[in-house]
Amino acid sequence: MQYPYKDLENFTLPSLLDRSIKLYKNEPLSAIVGQTAMSYGEFMQKVQLSIELLRANGISKGDKVVLLSENMPNWGAAYFGATYFGAIIVPILTEFHPSDINSIIKHSEAKAAFVSDKNLSVIESCKDTDIKLVINLNKLEIIEHLSDNSYINQEKDKQTKLSKPDEDDMAAIIYTSGTTENSKGVMLTHKNLVTNALSSYSKVKVLPSDVFLSILPLAHTFECTVGLIIPILHGSSINYLDKLPTPSVLLEAFKTVKPTMILTVPIIIEKIYKKRVLENINNCIIRKNLYKISFLRKLINQFAGKKIIESFGGRMRFFAIGGAPLSPYVEEFLIEAKFPYVVGYGTTETSPLIAAATLGQKPRFKSTGTAMAGVELKIRNKDPKTGEGEICVKSPSIMIGYYKDQEKTDEVMEDGWFLTGDLGYIDKDGFLFINGRSKNLILGSSGENIYPEQIESIINKNAAVLDSLVMQKNNKLVAMICLDYETFDINKVKNIDDFLEKMRQDVNSQLSSFSKITKFIEQKEPFIKTPTKKIKRYLYANK
Repeated sequence: MQYPYKDLENFTLPSLLDRSIKLYKNEPLSAIVGQTAMSYGEFMQKVQLSIELLRANGISKGDKVVLLSENMPNWGAAYFGATYFGAIIVPILTEFHPSDINSIIKHSEAKAAFVSDKNLSVIESCKDTDIKLVINLNKLEIIEHLSDNSYINQEKDKQTKLSKPDEDDMAAIIYTSGTTENSKGVMLTHKNLVTNALSSYSKVKVLPSDVFLSILPLAHTFECTVGLIIPILHGSSINYLDKLPTPSVLLEAFKTVKPTMILTVPIIIEKIYKKRVLENINNCIIRKNLYKISFLRKLINQFAGKKIIESFGGRMRFFAIGGAPLSPYVEEFLIEAKFPYVVGYGTTETSPLIAAATLGQKPRFKSTGTAMAGVELKIRNKDPKTGEGEICVKSPSIMIGYYKDQEKTDEVMEDGWFLTGDLGYIDKDGFLFINGRSKNLILGSSGENIYPEQIESIINKNAAVLDSLVMQKNNKLVAMICLDYETFDINKVKNIDDFLEKMRQDVNSQLSSFSKITKFIEQKEPFIKTPTKKIKRYLYANK
């Protein structure tokens, strides 16, 4: 595959970074929202400091280095610093439970860790690990009481001249938090990550003038590749929040940054649509009736779309949605609102981008777009009638396997193809459509395929619903419903069960006979989710 980046020496992270420093040295790279941005040249100084701290204290090529921190400019400096000389970065999501973090550190055999002030206590509580060196990420200084000075002093003299990694060397181990089972360590090479970043040219033109607002965790591959590596490749700038992304914090950040590019997961735009559009319409009987008329609904949605873009700072031209399925009713709004959204599809194992819509082209409703540059798609075990089967991928961005787990690696790899476990089909124009996870698929009484995700999207249209989870219990379909008690006055509802039963009947009127739900059950506690806001289904399978 030929990519239009002729001045890139090879497919490694150091090569990508060196090119960008040369081209954009004095341009702004990253900042906390509202603060002065560090330039590309200043960023490189932070990278070099990270390299020196690691190499001068016993860390060499092939060693694992943990990165445990919320988003900040120094996160990228540690990431590129560790990988620059061939160490292997292990980013860990701060949302993981401390016991899971401890297990990941032990499993990865990491010798060093970058940790932010906010996560120091987590590292302090970790037991029986191989960590010998701990670096404060906020200050890029060694934390003496957490580091083994005898190891550091012993190893200092063993460092040789700095040598950069090869394309096929491992760059990162990403521990997933899937919806179907516990974490696995995905091994990604330099070539995996860099070619995936390069493949974006076929979908969107990223410019040095583009301003990213980063709101998803950098330890997730989607944000790391698309929200860090791609902006650095193109000389763009990135802004990070230093607070939780609550609606008020985000609105203030939009006003300050006026971003042109944002990466999100579906739940963010779904909440915006429910709270700012639907709620406003449903609160007025006249608007509610007008919204039922097709051409008037489109005009209302177009006006609402302009207002949302204004609230985002007025400059947004790329609103990427990935990490989980987008509800069709929300996508219908985005299309009618002429909103500059792009739906993408990927997995951690593919670094992550597999397919995406093309910015500026008319969206294909319910599709995740066409394959990225350099990516091949095929459908395995295809149904001869529907063309549906398991989505399989072949590309330079596919992982080299799960760390220390050949058995699970063999389960998902077949002759160079990665078996995604997702079910879908490809239309005659090459557009990919995803119906759901193969592990979530439910068989009806007569062998019909029932996709819980599709039923959930219908349930979630109700303004009173925060989330839902459809499962099969005793050969019957049931739905667990997490209600949004702020949306409606719970005191006016005499009986929650009656309220849910009425909702169930309404939902069933929109479903095929074999997909009808037997019972709605109130889920009083919020569902436990992955960092991309997908419900961890396996935790509820036996409830």
